[in-house]
Amino acid sequence: MGLIEAKNISKHYDAASRLTVLNNVDITVEKGEMVSITGASGAGKSTLLHILGTLEKADSGSLFIDGEDIFKLKDNRLAQFRNLKIGFVFQFHHLLPEFTALENICIPAFIARKTEKEAEKRAMELLALLGLEHRAAHKPAELSGGEQQRVAVARALINNPLVVMADEPSGNLDAKNSAELHALFVHLQKELGQTFIIVTHNNDLAKMANRKLIMKDGVFI
Repeated sequence: MGLIEAKNISKHYDAASRLTVLNNVDITVEKGEMVSITGASGAGKSTLLHILGTLEKADSGSLFIDGEDIFKLKDNRLAQFRNLKIGFVFQFHHLLPEFTALENICIPAFIARKTEKEAEKRAMELLALLGLEHRAAHKPAELSGGEQQRVAVARALINNPLVVMADEPSGNLDAKNSAELHALFVHLQKELGQTFIIVTHNNDLAKMANRKLIMKDGVFI
């Protein structure tokens, strides 16, 4: 069994029209693998990512992450699992404006009941890894778009997650910052053995993955 094993994942919206968003999708992701998912808008990519990331529930199917039967977990246990095992990077960085870069990165660690000392130590290690240690005390408004997204990546990594799930991570960045973010993902995969699932319209990023999956009308083609 892979690190992530999803079978027959289906999702419908609108009870009246029974709009099918995902139609019996299967996907397996191995530890240390980078998988990209591409396709037109409305193909079901983000919905699948949200289900794999435990943010959304499927109508049917099964999902195992690291051997854990995700669909059988109660809400509290699921939230704990998500916090500890899954990192998220979205198109918009979702940093809290009143907190510094360091404080933003530490939030998932505090939720996981880490001490302030150990959370900040890990956050500073990540800032150094991402070349941002000199920006630790800066608030989001004082950071460039690329720097903000790197802080969001550090936040995703703070609890040493099994997998980082990224939804259009470079969709809000210019070409230079996009290229730097893509190179960063490849570096993290090689240096840390980090597993990634990336939904993207960016073909350059999609091609960097070990596997590129194309979705159309709720299925892989």
